[in-house]
Amino acid sequence: MCSVMYVVFVLIAILITLPITSPGYYKKGNLPGALLCLALAVCAWLLGRQFPIVGGPIIAILLGLLVANIWPYPEKLKPGISATSKRVLQMAIVLLGFQMNLNSVLTLGGQGLLLIAATIATALLLAYGVGKALRMQSHEQILIGAGSAICGASAIAATAPVIKADERTVITAISTIFLFNIVAVFVYPFAGHLLDMSDLRFGLWCGAAINDTSSVVAAAYSYSDEAGYAATVVKLTRTLMIIPITLILAVIQTKKSGKDSGFSLRKIFPWFVAAFFAASVITSIGFIPAETTAFWGTMGKFCITMALAAIGLNTNARELIKHGKKPVLLGGICALAIALVSLLVQELSGII
Repeated sequence: MCSVMYVVFVLIAILITLPITSPGYYKKGNLPGALLCLALAVCAWLLGRQFPIVGGPIIAILLGLLVANIWPYPEKLKPGISATSKRVLQMAIVLLGFQMNLNSVLTLGGQGLLLIAATIATALLLAYGVGKALRMQSHEQILIGAGSAICGASAIAATAPVIKADERTVITAISTIFLFNIVAVFVYPFAGHLLDMSDLRFGLWCGAAINDTSSVVAAAYSYSDEAGYAATVVKLTRTLMIIPITLILAVIQTKKSGKDSGFSLRKIFPWFVAAFFAASVITSIGFIPAETTAFWGTMGKFCITMALAAIGLNTNARELIKHGKKPVLLGGICALAIALVSLLVQELSGII
């Protein structure tokens, strides 16, 4: 009963906060899909408290996948599900910032820079080399490479207009990256325990190697809160790399076509990352009581659960299979290589 009341309390706080952090989220068309995500998140949160070894976020994505693949839900639910997977996740990241001291953020971000550089270089070079060997379209190579290297679907969405990729190519790339996001949520924690990794090492590994933010926080927080903190900081540092990568692609595209590439810093800048760092600054100053920041952190974890329920609902296993063998093969090679390179760099740099 106590758990139920606590969830209700967190829920009320989130519903009050959402319009501030995500203006427009409460649009009429979003409500049905958002309510479905909310219902699954509450179930997953309660089950996660009963089975902490699995955790609410992973249960949420499983429930979403189950519903999506046994029930062809109405089209009217899709806008709310899509809005929840993006906006609620961003809100979660900002709220988690209130649990982190700025010194820790800067330290963890610095520790992850070498890992980030190694994994980004690995993904981009492999996407080009293997993609060329497989005779894939250049746009497919770039999108899968960018999605693997930086931040999954967000990187693909930012890169696609710059290189003038068509809708089919974008859908193929996002579906491919999405597949390995789902796999990572389940495989990484298992591998981490198998290798007896420390919380710090596992968090750095997730943050540098898993491509989508939602999958990073789901895998890392299922391992431990400490791993979750480390993974979140490294992942957000990695997300900022979307700016130089898209800028370089814009310059190349402009030289090729002689026309404006459509690059816009305002559109591609991940503003929620800036808000996360601002939250950590506020926490470091001590302006807000520790009890309050702890509660906001709990809200953030619930929001992650809700966003992952939406991501599960957005995943159609049958559609993923239809997108072809070559993109999936390339995505799989990039995902495996990034994971191994990240572990190798940690081993060589002496992170324990």
